Amino acid sequence: MTATAGGGAVATGAARTGEPRAPRGFVAEWEAWQRERIAAAGAPYGPASLTLTGWLGDEPRAVPGLPGLWRSKGGAIVGSGFAAGAYTVPGVGPVSDEVTLAADGPAEIYAGERSIRRFARGEQLALRVFDPAADGRRGLRAIAAYEPDESWRLAARFEADRVEREIELADGYTQLAETSGAVVWVREGVEFRLTATLRPAGISIVFGDETNGGESYGFRFLSAELPDTDGRTVLDFNRAYLPPCAFSDQFVCPLPTRENRLPLPIRAGERSVVREQAVSAVSGS
Repeated sequence: MTATAGGGAVATGAARTGEPRAPRGFVAEWEAWQRERIAAAGAPYGPASLTLTGWLGDEPRAVPGLPGLWRSKGGAIVGSGFAAGAYTVPGVGPVSDEVTLAADGPAEIYAGERSIRRFARGEQLALRVFDPAADGRRGLRAIAAYEPDESWRLAARFEADRVEREIELADGYTQLAETSGAVVWVREGVEFRLTATLRPAGISIVFGDETNGGESYGFRFLSAELPDTDGRTVLDFNRAYLPPCAFSDQFVCPLPTRENRLPLPIRAGERSVVREQAVSAVSGS
C-alpha cells in the first residue's frame, strides 16, 4: 500500500529511496518494531482514540459529550449530577450519584465503551476521553516511515549536565523540567548535540530536523539505551517515532528545545500518520 506526499514517494511501511537495503536482520527487526508501533497506536484505547482533554476548575462544569458536571477538588476530579449507571468503575460496578478520580483512586471509569481518565499537569487537572469509535482511530491506516538505513545508527556519548529548562508544550503552555545532559554524535564529520533526559528505561530525546513540516511531522521522539560507565550509547534514528499528538491533537506533547532543532534533514524513522480520507455521507434527514 503506497501513497505520495510533498516529500516524494512514500510507503505506508517504509519510504522507497532507491538506496541499497540494509541487511535483512536489521530490516526484520525494524519491521517488527513498526508493526508493534502501528498496533499500539490503533489499539482500542491507544493514542489515536483520544478525543478530548477537558481542563477543569473549582466550579462544576459540563464536559462536552459526558453526562453530569465535573470539577477539580484538592488534586482530585469529582463528577456529579448524572443518572445512576451513566458511569462504571472497573471491578466495582455502576456509579450511582458521584465519582472521584484521584491519584490514589481508580485510574479510569467508563461511560459505555469510552474510557474517562484523570490527567494532571502541575496543579492543573483535566478529564481525558478515549473512544474506540473515534474518527482518528477508525481512519488510521499506517505510519509512513523512511526505509531502514544502518548509516543512521550512530555511536554516541552522553555528557551529564543537569539543567532546569523551560519546555514549551504543544498547546503553548510552558513548564520547567530538568534535563540530564546531552547526547553527542557525529554525522559525516560534523558533531551534533541533543539535549536529553535520563529515565529508568533509557535516554529520552525530543528533536526536530529539516524534514519537519514537509516530509515528516513537526518533531519526533527518540529513545536510546542508558549510557555505559564510559558514557557510550547508540542513537538509532531509524527508531525515531511520532509523538502521541501526531495521532490526536488532544495530547499536549513537549516540543523540542531550541538547540534540539537540528540544521540537517534526518531521513530515518517514522514520518507521519496515514489516514483514510474521511468521506461524509449526507442522508438528507
